[in-house]
Amino acid sequence: MRNIVFVIVLLVSLASNAQKKTTNTTSLPRPKLVVGIVIDQMRWDYLYRYSDRYSSNGFKRILNEGYTCENTFIPYTPTVTAAGHTCVYTGSVPAIHGIMGNNWYRRDLKRSWYCTEDTTFKSVGSTSDAGEMSPSSMLTTTVTDELRMATNYRSKVIGIALKDRGAILPAGHSANGAYWFDNANGAFITSSYYMKDLPDWLKQFNSRKLPDQYLQQNWNTLYPINTYVQSTADDKSYEGSLEDNTFPHITANITRDKYNAVRITPFGNTLTFEMAKAAVEGERLGQTGNTDFLAVSFSSPDYIGHTFGPNSIEAEDNYLRLDNELGQFLNYLDGKVGKGQYTVFITADHAAAHVPEQLRENKIPAGTLNEVGLLGTLNDLIDSRFKIKNAVSSVMNFQVYLNRSVVGEDEQKIKEAIIERLLENPAIVMAFDLKNTNTVLLPAMIKNMVTNGYNQKLSGDIQFVFKPQYFSGGRTGTTHGSWNPYDSHIPLLWYGWGIKKGKTNRETYMTDISATLSALLHIQMPSGNIGHVIEEVMQ
Repeated sequence: MRNIVFVIVLLVSLASNAQKKTTNTTSLPRPKLVVGIVIDQMRWDYLYRYSDRYSSNGFKRILNEGYTCENTFIPYTPTVTAAGHTCVYTGSVPAIHGIMGNNWYRRDLKRSWYCTEDTTFKSVGSTSDAGEMSPSSMLTTTVTDELRMATNYRSKVIGIALKDRGAILPAGHSANGAYWFDNANGAFITSSYYMKDLPDWLKQFNSRKLPDQYLQQNWNTLYPINTYVQSTADDKSYEGSLEDNTFPHITANITRDKYNAVRITPFGNTLTFEMAKAAVEGERLGQTGNTDFLAVSFSSPDYIGHTFGPNSIEAEDNYLRLDNELGQFLNYLDGKVGKGQYTVFITADHAAAHVPEQLRENKIPAGTLNEVGLLGTLNDLIDSRFKIKNAVSSVMNFQVYLNRSVVGEDEQKIKEAIIERLLENPAIVMAFDLKNTNTVLLPAMIKNMVTNGYNQKLSGDIQFVFKPQYFSGGRTGTTHGSWNPYDSHIPLLWYGWGIKKGKTNRETYMTDISATLSALLHIQMPSGNIGHVIEEVMQ
């Protein structure tokens, strides 16, 4: 009898252990949650420009307790949002991952193509077309895809941003969900690519009508306006407008396209943080027994920068508020997931140039060029010289696209004529045939960035490069996209599980982020990755 009881106990024990082995997702040391934070249009120097007023819980907490890569650069052009988010999460460059910019010219369609557009899918959560999106134009996997594959799709991945591209591209092809803000209804929506209906937690979040509440608060400075010594005066003609261009911004009175105004205020960051918390709660991120991934992009700094410029009080106030809310979010993760149980990285998709007129006020040479006008100028040139109409199809991303169906045997001569005319423009310092990039006399860094941004099927025919402090744009606000450090030097901060305390001043690259995350998580790096592991970061 004893032997029978012993055998039964042994069998039950073995069955129990087998069950534990089956349900235990991994014996590998991994964090419960990875939070990827991309701040849209954050110059590296913002870490220090406003540091006297940063709290101890936000950027300073990560700088003091985590690891900072002080010389991180974008290794391609154009340095724009879609390409940046894709590079961060793929470890690749436009030449390989195929996201050539926010838009690029499609020769087969004879029109501009938006990076995430996909009309084979429909909006979910809105009657507008803002959800007709997918990651189909991205040719490679992301680190979030690789995490999903490594855990046989048990890890959850959620992407969140005000911009669709800031949510979709980081979340990858296999995400559980990606959500972005729709101006039409003031709510977060998604695409039928991911699901047929919004999850209940998101419906509840949208029902709170937070954008309406925020707009009623108006946007005034966090501190007395005369203490913003890191910014130019408030009333400047080269600043754009949010109804007006001075504080206080009375957002409560905005009625026309009012939800777009949310994007151009710090309220957009607040909304994004609240949405991130709702996703952690609703999806139980960091509590599933697997390593989950929350990819969050903060789009409002970009809208504010484009409107008012980097030296504006609006930009400074935005970053002071963002720092406070970052600290609150880290405290939230401490309580919800557990301090030391999650890993965070913070970076930017690109930086930004100073407003040319503001630079000229201070005797620094600067200027702008209208690419739309350039298209007409070049077509007039070719028409007058070669009697060929519409020889140039598009000027986009600092590239000239020839209409190959009409240029015929004159293609080489037409290229030479266009290059000659481009070099006559006072804003342009270089212009060359993209097929000849390897033989053109260019600084090695610029040549490498242009090469990394060149895709034989998707790129144009001629590349031009602006003088420093010059860009394509209008009189007010700023933009980005060039090779220059003011556009390509970005912050890269690491914090939490598996991360050392310290910093490096050696040169690192945006392409290194996914490789480092992959090593930290013991997963395969993305399929197009060309970056390297930043070994100093990890314990």
